[in-house]
Amino acid sequence: MSFETQSTNRAFGGTQGVYTHQSEATGTPMTFSVFVPDHAPDAKLPVLWYLSGLTCTHANVTEKGEFRAACAEHGIIFIAPDTSPRGDDVPDDEGYDFGKGAGFYVDATQEPWAQHFQMRRYIEDELPALIAAHFPVDVERQGITGHSMGGHGALTIALRNPGRFRSTSTFAPIVSPLECPWGEKALGGYLGPDRAAWRAYDACALIADGARLPDLLVDQGTADGFLDEQLKTHLLTEACAKAGIPATIRMQEGYDHSYYFISTFMAEHVAWHAERLRG
Repeated sequence: MSFETQSTNRAFGGTQGVYTHQSEATGTPMTFSVFVPDHAPDAKLPVLWYLSGLTCTHANVTEKGEFRAACAEHGIIFIAPDTSPRGDDVPDDEGYDFGKGAGFYVDATQEPWAQHFQMRRYIEDELPALIAAHFPVDVERQGITGHSMGGHGALTIALRNPGRFRSTSTFAPIVSPLECPWGEKALGGYLGPDRAAWRAYDACALIADGARLPDLLVDQGTADGFLDEQLKTHLLTEACAKAGIPATIRMQEGYDHSYYFISTFMAEHVAWHAERLRG
């Protein structure tokens, strides 16, 4: 479980690193970033996972997310994986919403995707084990967040792994891939036509099937051009209300789908996670 350091930079009283390792899950090199605040020797710090959206790599949030000051203040490690396998041998699609940069955090079962597109296994098992072996993380204090496709990933991973994450939040998540064009294309392509197999990757379906979160924070911009057709935030609001999940779902007036939106509310999300990751 070794990795190579691509870069490290001093920032906000901590170290921002970018690293690459050979993944067994995807069969490709995978790159991820980790911000580690300064800490006492032998201390174990809580960790916040951030899953990125369509077309993104680890670099988008690392360069534009504006999380480091808040993570340094609260003593939280921030981890940003890539969104898909990469490389010349990895299959791709002409569309931005499928293939490279669009792994949807699923384990593909259909060819030609099944060999490399094992992002669920990578995010849920392989990368956490590597992080725990090499970074000062307290695995009992984990939170997860994400944006758009990554918001879908954060929700479904937290719902499928009860008790693993003390806190879950999202920015403009895809809440029901079963009910939107992005999801139908991705899940149909990666998993095949059996829609029953898609339910494990749909937050609203998981909630309807009995999965629960202790609470939830969601920010969604009202000027987001994807809101009505792809994101459908109201479906998550309804699902949480029916299931009795305490959910703070904030419609932020005038904000779009970009990192201008994400960076505006990032510090609030980090602080919200910090409250739940203490002790």
